[in-house]
Amino acid sequence: MNVEIAADVRETATQLGAGVPYALKVLASQLADDPGMGLPSGLPGILTVTVDGDLFEGCPALAVGYIREPDRIEIRYVALAPSAEPAANSRGQDQDQPADPAADAVTGREITDAWQRITRWLQRNAPDSHAALRTGMSSTSIAALEDDLGIQVPTSLRALWLLTAGDDGVSGAGCLPGNQALMPADAVAAFYRQQMDSQAHEDTLNARRSEYDRITVWKAAWIPVVSYGAADRTSGLYLDAATGYLGRWSRYNEGPGDEPDTLATYLEDVADMLETPALATRDKPGLVGGALVWGSRLDPAREDRWQPLTG
Repeated sequence: MNVEIAADVRETATQLGAGVPYALKVLASQLADDPGMGLPSGLPGILTVTVDGDLFEGCPALAVGYIREPDRIEIRYVALAPSAEPAANSRGQDQDQPADPAADAVTGREITDAWQRITRWLQRNAPDSHAALRTGMSSTSIAALEDDLGIQVPTSLRALWLLTAGDDGVSGAGCLPGNQALMPADAVAAFYRQQMDSQAHEDTLNARRSEYDRITVWKAAWIPVVSYGAADRTSGLYLDAATGYLGRWSRYNEGPGDEPDTLATYLEDVADMLETPALATRDKPGLVGGALVWGSRLDPAREDRWQPLTG
């Protein structure tokens, strides 16, 4: 039985860990001998199999999806496998909610696909912005961050952090709409602690306030993900680990904005806007030299060099 691994899957494998390409090679050999070893994934025609990361150095636990035909197998995606158990010190989440490995594998694949679309576009069209992206975090680093925050990181955010650990920006601007930037792990931890300290102070005051006047600055389940700029924390987006939706924080008490997104739908929309800018609704992408610059926050000093994207 011939087993094929798509080029984008190989690229993802190198980003997920040094041992992942070898683990995929071993799995391909196993599938050649036993094509039916996978289980239904919840996606039409795709089977999934879990790889035990402990068997391979530098490899996290993986969920691998493949299609099986009479004379061939094609590995379609590789993503981080969901944790078998939630973090012992997780806060703000329903610990009785059972894990759904198939759903988590799909989520991981959606994040990976969307982020690869974005990074491929940046590599071709905005190399300066592509170069500003940090390499992915290790599973060990993510686990350490979970311990630091005291909360389990959702599958979608874990999948993204395995691919990139943040955006250092170009001239202070990130590559996301509004020139916002993915926050590095150290900034996530520092801002989370800052906001939780602020909430603790408010809770002291809330004890003397009426229910109507009580103030919520931050919730334990909110994980900051995107900030106004590469080093600007005046506003941004958090991922609510309890609901799976993104929300907005702002120092200026702005409204909630658009309909809530999941992290996957947000990244997919960014990829769509870059690939088909004529249909972009949230913001208008353009270029200044080798950097992606979004029109909603275009610096007047660079306006004459801004080239809006068409197509």
